[in-house]
Amino acid sequence: METKYPIILVHGIAIKDLFFIKSFGQIDRILRIEGFKVYKSNVDSFGSIENNAEILKKEILEIMEKEKVDKVNIIAHSKGGLDSKYMIVKLQMSQYIASFTTLCTPHYGSPIATNILRLPRWILKFIAFWFNFWYRIFGDKNPDALKVCEQLAEVNSVEEETFLVDSSIYCQSYSTKLNKSRDDFIMGIPLMFYHYFDKKNECDGLVSIGSSKFGEYKGNAFQDSESVSHSEIIDFMVKRKKKDKIYAFYSYICEDLKNRGF
Repeated sequence: METKYPIILVHGIAIKDLFFIKSFGQIDRILRIEGFKVYKSNVDSFGSIENNAEILKKEILEIMEKEKVDKVNIIAHSKGGLDSKYMIVKLQMSQYIASFTTLCTPHYGSPIATNILRLPRWILKFIAFWFNFWYRIFGDKNPDALKVCEQLAEVNSVEEETFLVDSSIYCQSYSTKLNKSRDDFIMGIPLMFYHYFDKKNECDGLVSIGSSKFGEYKGNAFQDSESVSHSEIIDFMVKRKKKDKIYAFYSYICEDLKNRGF
């Protein structure tokens, strides 16, 4: 049942494997049980895009050597999609990527990050210092929280054009939507901030639907419009009734890649 090429899951900002916390919850375990060959990246939680792209490149080359293959499939969440995109385009990795799937990735930035950067510089540096301090303890090699915030700020379409991915790579994207703040207490607070800055666009708590669009946009990951947040899509603090749907979504992605010959 496995895909032609191994699958690597790339996590986004803040999350990582730490004690009982897993960057993709039970998703990778479920996919392996179903017969898929799955790896997880271990990029820095608060590493810059350039820093994480270098880590990811090394990981992928090691996976290919281990599995005796010449390509991999990337499924990336949030900033992991930006890290992966930079790696593909700027680090000459196009020939090694069969497919590239992004989930809730801020391809066109986040208004939350943009507005955070309006705080006085000394406050930003103070907050970033403590994020860097703790995440270095948690295992990050080169955390740079302030630069990450700057990189997550809104970008325009002209800047986005510099990240055109080779047409030989099958690219697709999905978004999710958090309907109400009370639907997820983790993303509920950022959702309120998001709607304060942007009252028009729907989002998952951090990333708008419009910013998630990349390659072949497949729409909401849950077509019944069920409320699923930015963190729930990676099986973080998810209520039992949603878990099976989230696992089924990842299974669908992998099965579809298999059927497409990837």
